[in-house]
Amino acid sequence: MMSFIYLIVSFGASIVGAISGIGGGVIIKPVLDTISVFSVATISFLSGCTVLSMTTVTLIKSRHSKVTLNKKTATLLALGGIIGGLAGKQIFDMIRTGFGDDRIIGISQSSLLFLLTLSVLFFTIYKERISPRHREDIPFTLLVGFFLGSLASFLGIGGGPINLAVLYYFFSMDSKTAALNSIYIIFFSQIASLVFTAASGLIPEFNTLILLLMITGGISGGLTGSALSNRMTHKGVDKLFMTVMILIIFICLYNIVNRF
Repeated sequence: MMSFIYLIVSFGASIVGAISGIGGGVIIKPVLDTISVFSVATISFLSGCTVLSMTTVTLIKSRHSKVTLNKKTATLLALGGIIGGLAGKQIFDMIRTGFGDDRIIGISQSSLLFLLTLSVLFFTIYKERISPRHREDIPFTLLVGFFLGSLASFLGIGGGPINLAVLYYFFSMDSKTAALNSIYIIFFSQIASLVFTAASGLIPEFNTLILLLMITGGISGGLTGSALSNRMTHKGVDKLFMTVMILIIFICLYNIVNRF
């Protein structure tokens, strides 16, 4: 029964992640924190593998989409995200080694994700009143990518709502364009994070069946989400995005209270 739940969670999260560009891990991570008995490191690893599978199929499908990548900006953000992803992973491993207490790490991750998601929710609600910028300078773009990558890697979510807010505000991208570019960034930062984990010999213990089921959910969810995205309007994507953020906020609150 639990195996089926992991499949459903990864499938549903990947559908939403593919449509909105949040990656899916931002849903998978807090949900698994709530329902599973796995360690924080194992949950982050399972979530990362699922997100990588989802972003891979979504990018492949996007070649036939009307929405296009801003390749220069997205690639610079991805490069910054790779470096940031490695930095975030190192910070996570240092904290885990230093405290040696999954409860403290879990509270830290849930609290930071709660604050970030709440901030992005308010930004999204009032974004029509906010004039976006259009930055193209290379150092700034790399720095933004580093920031996004380090946050995503530390939180173990592979992406998140903040990607969309940053892409809208600093690079003037609409909802669908921001979603696709976010997935592109997440794809590279997730590869870097998983390669670093493997090269450092820090792959945590995990259930192989659960991993395979979650990757299956990621692939099928990515394909389904890509198909649905083509039929949705920008406003529809925004509404889905806000609904998911509200859900994430409540899950994070539950996890924070439950771990105290």
